[in-house]
Amino acid sequence: MKIWVDADACPAVIKDILFRASMRTKLQLTLVANQPMRIPASPFIKRLQVEPGFDIADNEIVKRLMTGDLVITSDIPLAAEVIEKGGLALSPRGELFTEDNIRARLNMRDFMDTLRASGMDTGGQPALSQSDRKTFSSHLDKILSKYASKS
Repeated sequence: MKIWVDADACPAVIKDILFRASMRTKLQLTLVANQPMRIPASPFIKRLQVEPGFDIADNEIVKRLMTGDLVITSDIPLAAEVIEKGGLALSPRGELFTEDNIRARLNMRDFMDTLRASGMDTGGQPALSQSDRKTFSSHLDKILSKYASKS
């Protein structure tokens, strides 16, 4: 298992959790972004800078993703592609995207996009809460523990 991060929009506190998890489990963690970023010195942590552009980082993640890999993203279409390819998708808020819930999430995303396009102010997501961080950490630990028990 490798861990891929859609890093441009990933909160720093979530990246820190991932850095610690990668070093603890010795799993390869790759942050994919279209801008430079700092990462800790570790043989298990890499960054991959891609060209700027719409979905360039997403496409690079999907291209490199292998069955069973974990992707951290809040991008619903990317999560759907990850699931289709046999990967796991977890949002920085701790929502585990699955075959059972991804269609509903895509439909809601499209509906909200339609509302915004018609000029309606739909507001944004609230700031990442302590509860979100705990939910993310909990799901991440469950996924990593399950992987470790298979190895």
